[in-house]
Amino acid sequence: METAPLFAALGLTPTLLTGGTLPVSSPIDGAGIARIAVTGAAEMPQVIARAQAAFRQWREVPAPRRGELVRLLGEELRAAKAELGALVTLEAGKIASEGLGEVQEMIDICDFAVGLSRQLYGLTIASERPGHRMMETWHPMGPCAVITAFNFPVAVWSWNAALALVCGDAVIWKPSEKTPLTAMATMNILARALARFGDAPEGLCQLVIGGPEVGEALVASRDVAIVSATGSTRMGRAVGPKVAERFGRAILELGGNNAMIVAPSADLDMAVRAIVFSAVGTAGQRCTSLRRLIAHHSIRAELVERLVKAYASLPIGDPRAATTLVGPLVDHAARDRMLAALEQARAEGGTVHGGRTVTAGVPQGGAYVEPALAVMPGQTAIVREETFAPILYVMGYDSFDEAIALQNDVPQGLSSCIFTLNLREAETFLSATGSDCGIANVNIGPSGAEIGGAFGGEKETGGGRESGSDAWKAYMRRATNTVNYSARLPLAQGVTFDF
Repeated sequence: METAPLFAALGLTPTLLTGGTLPVSSPIDGAGIARIAVTGAAEMPQVIARAQAAFRQWREVPAPRRGELVRLLGEELRAAKAELGALVTLEAGKIASEGLGEVQEMIDICDFAVGLSRQLYGLTIASERPGHRMMETWHPMGPCAVITAFNFPVAVWSWNAALALVCGDAVIWKPSEKTPLTAMATMNILARALARFGDAPEGLCQLVIGGPEVGEALVASRDVAIVSATGSTRMGRAVGPKVAERFGRAILELGGNNAMIVAPSADLDMAVRAIVFSAVGTAGQRCTSLRRLIAHHSIRAELVERLVKAYASLPIGDPRAATTLVGPLVDHAARDRMLAALEQARAEGGTVHGGRTVTAGVPQGGAYVEPALAVMPGQTAIVREETFAPILYVMGYDSFDEAIALQNDVPQGLSSCIFTLNLREAETFLSATGSDCGIANVNIGPSGAEIGGAFGGEKETGGGRESGSDAWKAYMRRATNTVNYSARLPLAQGVTFDF
């Protein structure tokens, strides 16, 4: 594939792309597209020290001025949207519209963060003591490490970086070893914004590329105040305790095993459309991908029939083609895990539709598969696991309480949804006795979250929140302040202490 013009447009010079030890290949055809240099473990103390020095300067810059840098980043991303989106497709295998959509998500969070830079509000709190005022203030916290995964190679960095920057923190980015080029291109785009900004401290935003030893240096350092890590639950189990041991702050975005309940009253036409996108978008490699379909027994057979027909019509192939809806898995190992999961589903009593390897009409060398429907007798062991691939497990239910119990009876708690026209069911699903996930939707699928809401989930999803709402508070420290403007010194709770 011809990549030189795209690389040149994004400032990825031949010098940057050759001579290193980390090979980079495209999921489209498995071909190598670069071999880049990695950050040595011995370099990490200097990287972290630069971030600390930058933080000490940046925290004194007024927040609206910090927001100006993020505004400029948004402008530069707009100008480079087509090229960066194309690189996301090349390096992560997303279809073209999803590659562009990921860059749009970066632009959107920049817009959000610019407004936020003038809204880092604290509270004024009623004091029980006369002549006293109590309030809370928010302050920058320190360098923020952002460890991202291959499936959203640039958007997740932007969720963290845009907020961290307006909050006054420095940022160190460790991308997935599978998608370093999109990170390098993003840093080139950011460099243009920094040049226009003019006086940001050196080391404010840094990129480190490498394997576990690089991530471990960030996780272990007491000088890295915040570690935002996106990846598997297994990764989170390693990162979380290490950050907690040094009393740092972790923002964990981990596994998802997301379900949709389809009730008897559901609009099935709308539900089918939502199911197909949620289950096969990004070839099932979103943390919010739909993985479990819980359909009322009265409609399950019809729903499966319609889905089998819809799945059979999906164009699978080169993600750069305008007609393609299902691109490749990230690599052959991902395909092998999918095929193994389907074998286990069959062994547990499931009936599988689709799920075969695709070799005809697709670029050779890529890991192309048919999306799979697995009609299961119940929520078996494999259903309770997250397989990062386009597998949708289908189960039935009789009572609404049974559906809620199935929805919640998995270790993960990221995203969920229900399709129903019954108001009581919808409101119950959103209530304290309904979905136990961080995201709960009605008549919309579990994937494709907007930046305005806080993103994240509970249980083995890690409990972290990124992006909108008040997720910014994770990047700052809170101070409670009391000011005595009287001439007396009363104590709280009626305590007297006379001497």
